Amino acid sequence: MAELTYAPDRWASAPAEPVIELEGVTKTYRTGTVEFQALRGVDLRIGVGEYVAIMGPSGSGKSTLMNLLGCLDTLTTGTYRLAGEDVGELDEIDLAEIRNRRIGFVFQQFNLLPSLPAWRNVELPLVYGHVPAAERRRRALEALDRVGLADRARNRPGELSGGQQQRVAVARALVGEPALVLADEPTGNLDSVSTADVLSLLDDLHTAGSTIVLITHEADVARRAERVVRVMDGLIQSDEVIR
Repeated sequence: MAELTYAPDRWASAPAEPVIELEGVTKTYRTGTVEFQALRGVDLRIGVGEYVAIMGPSGSGKSTLMNLLGCLDTLTTGTYRLAGEDVGELDEIDLAEIRNRRIGFVFQQFNLLPSLPAWRNVELPLVYGHVPAAERRRRALEALDRVGLADRARNRPGELSGGQQQRVAVARALVGEPALVLADEPTGNLDSVSTADVLSLLDDLHTAGSTIVLITHEADVARRAERVVRVMDGLIQSDEVIR
Protein backbone atom coordinates (compact mmCIF):
# COMPACT_ATOMS: atom_id res chain seq x y z
CA MET A 1 0.00 0.00 0.00
CA ALA A 2 1.44 3.36 -0.98
CA GLU A 3 2.05 6.03 1.64
CA LEU A 4 -0.80 8.49 1.98
CA THR A 5 0.08 12.08 1.24
CA TYR A 6 -1.77 15.27 2.00
CA ALA A 7 -2.03 18.43 -0.08
CA PRO A 8 -3.15 21.28 2.18
CA ASP A 9 -5.50 23.93 0.85
CA ARG A 10 -7.17 27.06 2.18
CA TRP A 11 -9.59 24.97 4.28
CA ALA A 12 -6.69 23.73 6.39
CA SER A 13 -4.29 26.63 6.25
CA ALA A 14 -5.18 28.61 9.37
CA PRO A 15 -4.51 26.63 12.57
CA ALA A 16 -6.11 29.35 14.74
CA GLU A 17 -9.44 28.81 12.95
CA PRO A 18 -11.41 25.62 13.69
CA VAL A 19 -12.41 23.56 10.68
CA ILE A 20 -15.87 23.06 12.19
CA GLU A 21 -17.68 25.44 14.53
CA LEU A 22 -21.31 24.95 15.55
CA GLU A 23 -23.14 27.38 17.83
CA GLY A 24 -26.65 26.72 19.10
CA VAL A 25 -27.50 24.45 16.19
CA THR A 26 -30.97 22.93 16.03
CA LYS A 27 -32.65 20.77 13.42
CA THR A 28 -36.41 20.24 13.33
CA TYR A 29 -38.20 17.94 10.90
CA ARG A 30 -41.85 18.58 10.12
CA THR A 31 -44.42 16.18 8.67
CA GLY A 32 -47.76 17.92 8.44
CA THR A 33 -48.48 19.18 11.93
CA VAL A 34 -45.99 16.82 13.57
CA GLU A 35 -42.55 18.14 14.55
CA PHE A 36 -39.48 16.21 15.62
CA GLN A 37 -36.44 18.04 16.97
CA ALA A 38 -33.43 15.93 16.01
CA LEU A 39 -30.86 18.45 17.35
CA ARG A 40 -31.71 20.70 20.27
CA GLY A 41 -28.89 23.21 20.60
CA VAL A 42 -25.48 21.80 19.68
CA ASP A 43 -22.19 23.62 20.26
CA LEU A 44 -19.10 21.94 18.78
CA ARG A 45 -15.61 22.93 17.65
CA ILE A 46 -13.25 20.65 15.71
CA GLY A 47 -9.77 21.88 14.95
CA VAL A 48 -7.47 21.33 11.98
CA GLY A 49 -6.08 17.80 11.92
CA GLU A 50 -8.26 16.39 14.71
CA TYR A 51 -9.67 12.85 14.63
CA VAL A 52 -13.07 12.97 16.33
CA ALA A 53 -15.60 10.17 16.83
CA ILE A 54 -19.25 11.13 17.31
CA MET A 55 -21.08 8.39 19.19
CA GLY A 56 -24.68 7.75 20.02
CA PRO A 57 -27.43 5.14 19.73
CA SER A 58 -29.97 5.06 16.93
CA GLY A 59 -32.16 8.16 17.06
CA SER A 60 -29.67 10.17 19.11
CA GLY A 61 -29.13 12.77 16.38
CA LYS A 62 -25.62 11.73 15.34
CA SER A 63 -26.51 11.04 11.70
CA THR A 64 -28.44 14.32 11.49
CA LEU A 65 -25.35 16.04 12.83
CA MET A 66 -23.20 14.33 10.21
CA ASN A 67 -25.55 15.46 7.43
CA LEU A 68 -25.30 19.05 8.65
CA LEU A 69 -21.50 18.88 8.91
CA GLY A 70 -21.33 17.51 5.36
CA CYS A 71 -23.63 20.24 3.98
CA LEU A 72 -26.09 17.50 2.98
CA ASP A 73 -28.86 19.15 5.02
CA THR A 74 -29.55 22.62 6.40
CA LEU A 75 -29.89 23.60 10.03
CA THR A 76 -33.07 25.09 11.45
CA THR A 77 -31.47 27.62 13.80
CA GLY A 78 -27.97 28.44 14.97
CA THR A 79 -24.70 28.91 13.11
CA TYR A 80 -22.38 26.53 11.28
CA ARG A 81 -18.99 27.86 10.19
CA LEU A 82 -16.80 25.65 8.04
CA ALA A 83 -13.19 26.88 8.05
CA GLY A 84 -14.51 30.25 9.19
CA GLU A 85 -17.18 30.54 6.48
CA ASP A 86 -20.84 30.75 7.51
CA VAL A 87 -22.49 27.84 5.71
CA GLY A 88 -25.92 29.40 6.22
CA GLU A 89 -24.96 32.22 3.86
CA LEU A 90 -23.97 29.92 0.98
CA ASP A 91 -26.23 29.08 -1.95
CA GLU A 92 -26.73 25.62 -3.44
CA ILE A 93 -23.93 26.10 -5.97
CA ASP A 94 -21.47 27.01 -3.21
CA LEU A 95 -22.61 24.09 -1.06
CA ALA A 96 -22.20 21.68 -3.94
CA GLU A 97 -18.69 23.03 -4.50
CA ILE A 98 -17.83 22.40 -0.83
CA ARG A 99 -19.25 18.87 -0.89
CA ASN A 100 -17.36 17.98 -4.02
CA ARG A 101 -13.99 19.62 -3.46
CA ARG A 102 -13.54 20.16 0.27
CA ILE A 103 -15.19 17.18 1.99
CA GLY A 104 -14.60 13.47 1.46
CA PHE A 105 -17.52 11.21 2.36
CA VAL A 106 -17.40 7.55 3.42
CA PHE A 107 -20.76 5.90 4.14
CA GLN A 108 -21.89 2.56 5.57
CA GLN A 109 -23.46 1.80 2.22
CA PHE A 110 -20.59 1.95 -0.25
CA ASN A 111 -22.65 3.88 -2.85
CA LEU A 112 -20.61 2.55 -5.75
CA LEU A 113 -22.05 2.42 -9.26
CA PRO A 114 -22.18 -1.31 -10.12
CA SER A 115 -21.67 -0.83 -13.86
CA LEU A 116 -18.38 1.06 -13.49
CA PRO A 117 -14.94 -0.35 -12.67
CA ALA A 118 -13.29 0.72 -9.45
CA TRP A 119 -11.19 3.49 -10.98
CA ARG A 120 -14.21 5.05 -12.67
CA ASN A 121 -16.08 5.07 -9.36
CA VAL A 122 -13.12 6.75 -7.69
CA GLU A 123 -12.83 9.47 -10.33
CA LEU A 124 -16.48 10.61 -10.04
CA PRO A 125 -15.82 13.58 -7.70
CA LEU A 126 -13.25 14.82 -10.23
CA VAL A 127 -15.74 14.43 -13.09
CA TYR A 128 -18.15 16.70 -11.24
CA GLY A 129 -15.25 19.06 -10.61
CA HIS A 130 -14.49 19.24 -14.37
CA VAL A 131 -10.96 17.88 -13.98
CA PRO A 132 -9.50 16.79 -17.38
CA ALA A 133 -9.90 13.10 -18.20
CA ALA A 134 -6.21 12.18 -18.16
CA GLU A 135 -5.70 13.86 -14.79
CA ARG A 136 -8.83 12.17 -13.39
CA ARG A 137 -7.56 8.74 -14.35
CA ARG A 138 -4.08 9.38 -12.96
CA ARG A 139 -5.42 10.58 -9.62
CA ALA A 140 -8.01 7.78 -9.38
CA LEU A 141 -5.37 5.11 -9.97
CA GLU A 142 -3.08 6.79 -7.45
CA ALA A 143 -5.87 6.84 -4.85
CA LEU A 144 -6.56 3.14 -5.41
CA ASP A 145 -2.86 2.44 -4.97
CA ARG A 146 -2.96 4.32 -1.66
CA VAL A 147 -5.64 1.97 -0.33
CA GLY A 148 -3.93 -1.14 -1.66
CA LEU A 149 -6.20 -1.82 -4.62
CA ALA A 150 -4.03 -0.88 -7.59
CA ASP A 151 -4.46 -4.40 -8.96
CA ARG A 152 -8.28 -4.16 -8.76
CA ALA A 153 -8.72 -0.89 -10.64
CA ARG A 154 -10.63 -2.55 -13.50
CA ASN A 155 -12.87 -4.70 -11.30
CA ARG A 156 -16.51 -3.76 -10.91
CA PRO A 157 -17.98 -3.57 -7.38
CA GLY A 158 -19.69 -6.96 -7.75
CA GLU A 159 -16.28 -8.54 -8.27
CA LEU A 160 -14.92 -7.13 -4.99
CA SER A 161 -15.41 -8.17 -1.36
CA GLY A 162 -17.23 -5.86 1.06
CA GLY A 163 -13.95 -4.69 2.54
CA GLN A 164 -12.53 -4.00 -0.90
CA GLN A 165 -15.64 -2.06 -1.88
CA GLN A 166 -15.28 0.11 1.21
CA ARG A 167 -11.63 0.72 0.35
CA VAL A 168 -12.76 1.89 -3.10
CA ALA A 169 -15.18 4.24 -1.30
CA VAL A 170 -12.31 5.54 0.85
CA ALA A 171 -10.22 6.08 -2.29
CA ARG A 172 -13.10 8.05 -3.80
CA ALA A 173 -13.28 10.16 -0.61
CA LEU A 174 -9.59 11.03 -0.71
CA VAL A 175 -9.13 11.47 -4.47
CA GLY A 176 -9.82 15.19 -4.18
CA GLU A 177 -7.35 15.48 -1.25
CA PRO A 178 -9.96 16.97 1.09
CA ALA A 179 -9.08 18.65 4.35
CA LEU A 180 -12.20 17.13 5.99
CA VAL A 181 -13.25 13.47 5.81
CA LEU A 182 -16.69 12.50 7.15
CA ALA A 183 -17.18 8.78 7.75
CA ASP A 184 -20.72 7.65 8.69
CA GLU A 185 -20.66 4.13 10.18
CA PRO A 186 -18.00 3.13 7.61
CA THR A 187 -17.48 -0.33 9.14
CA GLY A 188 -21.14 -1.17 9.77
CA ASN A 189 -21.35 -3.72 6.94
CA LEU A 190 -17.87 -5.22 7.33
CA ASP A 191 -16.36 -8.22 9.09
CA SER A 192 -13.67 -7.78 11.73
CA VAL A 193 -10.74 -8.09 9.32
CA SER A 194 -12.18 -5.57 6.85
CA THR A 195 -13.13 -3.26 9.75
CA ALA A 196 -9.52 -3.20 10.96
CA ASP A 197 -8.36 -2.53 7.40
CA VAL A 198 -10.66 0.46 6.89
CA LEU A 199 -9.88 1.92 10.32
CA SER A 200 -6.17 1.68 9.51
CA LEU A 201 -6.83 3.67 6.34
CA LEU A 202 -8.55 6.38 8.38
CA ASP A 203 -5.59 6.38 10.78
CA ASP A 204 -3.28 6.91 7.79
CA LEU A 205 -5.43 9.78 6.48
CA HIS A 206 -5.31 11.43 9.88
CA THR A 207 -1.55 10.98 10.15
CA ALA A 208 -1.21 12.53 6.70
CA GLY A 209 -2.99 15.68 7.92
CA SER A 210 -6.71 15.28 7.24
CA THR A 211 -9.36 16.19 9.76
CA ILE A 212 -11.48 13.07 10.39
CA VAL A 213 -15.01 12.99 11.80
CA LEU A 214 -16.19 9.42 12.38
CA ILE A 215 -19.86 8.70 13.15
CA THR A 216 -20.33 5.39 14.99
CA HIS A 217 -22.30 3.59 17.68
CA GLU A 218 -19.46 1.15 18.38
CA ALA A 219 -17.13 1.91 21.29
CA ASP A 220 -14.25 -0.13 19.82
CA VAL A 221 -14.41 1.89 16.60
CA ALA A 222 -14.67 5.21 18.45
CA ARG A 223 -11.51 4.43 20.43
CA ARG A 224 -9.48 4.76 17.24
CA ALA A 225 -10.11 8.51 17.40
CA GLU A 226 -8.35 11.05 19.62
CA ARG A 227 -11.55 12.55 20.92
CA VAL A 228 -15.06 11.16 21.49
CA VAL A 229 -18.20 13.31 21.39
CA ARG A 230 -21.29 11.53 22.75
CA VAL A 231 -24.72 12.58 21.51
CA MET A 232 -28.03 11.68 23.16
CA ASP A 233 -31.53 13.03 22.50
CA GLY A 234 -30.22 15.70 20.15
CA LEU A 235 -27.70 17.12 22.63
CA ILE A 236 -24.00 16.64 23.27
CA GLN A 237 -23.74 14.72 26.54
CA SER A 238 -19.93 14.58 26.76
CA ASP A 239 -16.83 15.62 24.83
CA GLU A 240 -13.69 13.78 25.90
CA VAL A 241 -10.10 13.68 24.67
CA ILE A 242 -9.02 10.04 24.96
CA ARG A 243 -5.46 10.16 23.60
